[in-house]
Amino acid sequence: MLLTRRHFLRQAAVGGGLLLVPGLAQARAMSAPRLTILHTNDWHSRIDPFPDDGGRNANRGGAERRAALIARVRAAEPNVMLLDSGDIFQGTPYFNFFAGELEIKLMSQMGYDAATIGNHDFDGGIDNLATQLRHANFEMLSANYDFKGTPMEGKTKPYRVFNKGGIKVGVFGLGIKLRGLVPEQLYGNTQYQDPVERGNAIARVLREKEKCDLVICLSHLGFRYRSEEVSDVVLAEASKDIDLILGGHTHTFLDEPVVVNNQQGDPVIINQVGFGGLRLGRLDVTFPGNGRRRCVACNNLRV
Repeated sequence: MLLTRRHFLRQAAVGGGLLLVPGLAQARAMSAPRLTILHTNDWHSRIDPFPDDGGRNANRGGAERRAALIARVRAAEPNVMLLDSGDIFQGTPYFNFFAGELEIKLMSQMGYDAATIGNHDFDGGIDNLATQLRHANFEMLSANYDFKGTPMEGKTKPYRVFNKGGIKVGVFGLGIKLRGLVPEQLYGNTQYQDPVERGNAIARVLREKEKCDLVICLSHLGFRYRSEEVSDVVLAEASKDIDLILGGHTHTFLDEPVVVNNQQGDPVIINQVGFGGLRLGRLDVTFPGNGRRRCVACNNLRV
């Protein structure tokens, strides 16, 4: 069941799961431990701001401005994570000339914690993707691409557990079906696995075995489709242990996160911030403990 934020706020009070609150001020007013999650998706090699040509996105975005925003948030908040949901490559001459090396080096300098793989990240070929990941000092997470026997074997992990100020955060990645979307010679022998099945299996490990306080999926599945193709909304509805889905692929600008009930009736929060580095997603999650609902405040930032 897809819920609007207003309806959800009326329905949710206390208990397990997440509560989406109206803004950052409410999260800051709570004395409970807080985690700030910053995230991007589909920035497509947009190193410079959009050209100052009078267009809708004129002089917006750019890696330098994003880095400055990230630094300001880190200076103000004690526990910050920085994540990306794929399609790092392709879209400007920087990729044509440097094949993704600059993008990965910039993400490393900005201090990304983890990312997942988008379909355009194969545009230079699977050998090139493996080569560029040598420049990464962050985790590349993929739970449903089996890279056995390819140049990417051993270059990814299905998930990673982070400890931020005593808060255990489990993060995993899911990618879109490549056949029919990416030329086969570019992804080689990569085997695609069902994202719902793999997502639930990994989330269960993170919740039950790793004892994570928060489970995050970095998704490059797309927000929602008219067809039955697996999307973030479909994944959320079929999930059991996922708390947050940070999406990509469909270049969807969500002014506020969308809340979807999972199989058990618990809320899953989905957020996506468009494309081209025009926005930096921000979610502040508080952990009051004592069985009370974790609270999430959203304040997506213009770059």
